[in-house]
Amino acid sequence: MRPRRHLKLIPRRLWLSRQLWRRRLVFWGGAVAIGVVSVLFALAADRSRGVFDYALSFGWWVPLVLTPFGFMLSAHLARTVFPNSQGSGIQQAIAAMEIDDPERQNALLSIRVAIGKIVLTVLGLACGASIGREGPTVQVGAAIMLTAGRIGGLGRSRALILAGSAAGISAAFNTPLAGIVFAIEEMARSFETRTSGLVMTAVIIAGLVSLALVGNYSYFGTASGNIVGPEGWLMVIVCGVAGGAFGALFSNLMLAGVRRARSWIAPVPLWRGLAIAGLCGLAVALIGLATGGVTFGTGYDLAQQAMQGTPTPWYFGPAKLVATLVSSVSGIPGGIFAPSLAVGTGFGSLIAGLFGTAVAPAALLGMAGYFAGVVQAPITAFVIILEMTADTKDVVPVMCTTLLGYVVARLISRESLYHGLAKSFLGRNL
Repeated sequence: MRPRRHLKLIPRRLWLSRQLWRRRLVFWGGAVAIGVVSVLFALAADRSRGVFDYALSFGWWVPLVLTPFGFMLSAHLARTVFPNSQGSGIQQAIAAMEIDDPERQNALLSIRVAIGKIVLTVLGLACGASIGREGPTVQVGAAIMLTAGRIGGLGRSRALILAGSAAGISAAFNTPLAGIVFAIEEMARSFETRTSGLVMTAVIIAGLVSLALVGNYSYFGTASGNIVGPEGWLMVIVCGVAGGAFGALFSNLMLAGVRRARSWIAPVPLWRGLAIAGLCGLAVALIGLATGGVTFGTGYDLAQQAMQGTPTPWYFGPAKLVATLVSSVSGIPGGIFAPSLAVGTGFGSLIAGLFGTAVAPAALLGMAGYFAGVVQAPITAFVIILEMTADTKDVVPVMCTTLLGYVVARLISRESLYHGLAKSFLGRNL
């Protein structure tokens, strides 16, 4: 009887363990910090567009000066003061999960890198770059959670990176389910029961913090209209195939562009890095001026209008794709999630104009097909879009479109974008 009595006391002792509660509090504190930082990051990113619009009020020529100079400054600081803060940040988190050396992990996911990521992403948006804050929030969340884990002696760095990344996506998009699915499908590429509890806990806490600070909201509002009948299913096929093809094209061009830019910059990093950033900034400025300013920034406003039934200009989707590609190749910190969603709505609106169908359902399907083609993570794309639009009417059509987009993208591009970009941080060729 004594051994049994002893075994019954073990869970109680563990429950009352100071060390266990210390670890729990540190982990919960990390999740709370991710929620707070994500909300503040979002507010700063939103304000940065106001700064850019104010600068534009001085004259049409402002982007020709501000955007190239801002790109050069951001890329230079990312290379010298905040190394490993370039790009989206998701690739750094993926690479850190495959590294066992704590020092190399810290080089990719430190508080210093997180601060640089936030500051330079906001700077890029204030200069008109076609970037978003959602991907950077993944790197920031992973860095916060990894740091909290080291302070609390939690160990299990891979699980902490997953939990921080998922919490970052959840707080950035206000999509808790998408955060969990993103960690499983895109980050880990598998389901691990050992980490599922940590991921869900981090997502719940960060989501509650975001909910308490900014309330419950749908990212793009609720799409007007329904996807019904033969016309609707025709849109599913067209948006899935075309969206997947254009998404894969963007992914291939970005991988090739980043590879060539890095190889050209390597012999003379300072001057060639500044030259690439300046030329990319000038290209973004010229595209923005040529399109009446619709390609500057994240593209939230045009995407929201399309989801409410207002067509975007026919050139918005293609022009936004090019502006996002150029911004990504420049070497400045910034994500592609939000711009890619905007590109998708632009293509959907264009397809609706060609076929004479309702704009809102086509924009929704265009977003699903293109985004699935870019990230090659169909379940993540499907869940994110449904949560962002609060659309419960078109679950099956959106699911079919994301699957089509993914299949077409895989036929064109065998490697996913973020895992391809992560190779450079692992010492492999892109």
